[in-house]
Amino acid sequence: MIVTNTNTGWRVIHQQAHGLLAMQLALHWKPQNRPARWHETLAALLEHDDGQDAWEGRNHLTDAGAPLDFHELEYSVEQMKNMIRIGLEKSRWNALMLSMHTTFLYTEKRGEDRALDEFLDQQKTNQTKWRKTYGATVAEARYAYDFLQWCDALSLVLCQDLLQIEERRLEVSKGPDQIPYFIYQRTDGSVGLEPWPFATREFTVHVESYLLTQLAFTDDTELYNALNDAEVEELSWTFRQ
Repeated sequence: MIVTNTNTGWRVIHQQAHGLLAMQLALHWKPQNRPARWHETLAALLEHDDGQDAWEGRNHLTDAGAPLDFHELEYSVEQMKNMIRIGLEKSRWNALMLSMHTTFLYTEKRGEDRALDEFLDQQKTNQTKWRKTYGATVAEARYAYDFLQWCDALSLVLCQDLLQIEERRLEVSKGPDQIPYFIYQRTDGSVGLEPWPFATREFTVHVESYLLTQLAFTDDTELYNALNDAEVEELSWTFRQ
């Protein structure tokens, strides 16, 4: 979950919804700059946070009982395996993108956990095998994954409410073209991005969020029920060149 404070409690955005927002952003990318295996890459972007832990016990709560933000979540090798397995059932390219995502996120943790090290070693083998089945070069796969990662980062900026005041620029990340992109919000509320990578001069994207007034929960069941009963607010952003 992506959890932010409000004056009355918490705003919660499911990570799967953040993936949907990332895919909306991707659909506006200039067609001539799209990565290989466009549809499979979009599917991987949509599903890159799937396979989350079940709503049971206290999987989604902090020690104090607050909704657990994804930054505070310990990695789960089983969740990563499950995510890649789901992707592989769609296509090897889908699994390749998801595998590269786990490598991007967790390579820096090598040496901390034997199970994670074994998982990362397996991903290196998987990625080579899956690339070869498509006759794809390392550069082609890297461009597609860097595109996925950039859309992911842009969606997270929006979901975490990181837009700055007074039109201050915030770096999203380097795009698949290795160019840094900067986002800012104008005084009229519209969002700008420099340089502009999209096919249209203006478009709107959205995501659903849940507003909770209860600050702490005893277990996942209580939180899950509260989310189902919560007020749902659709957040939207209009991007304009």
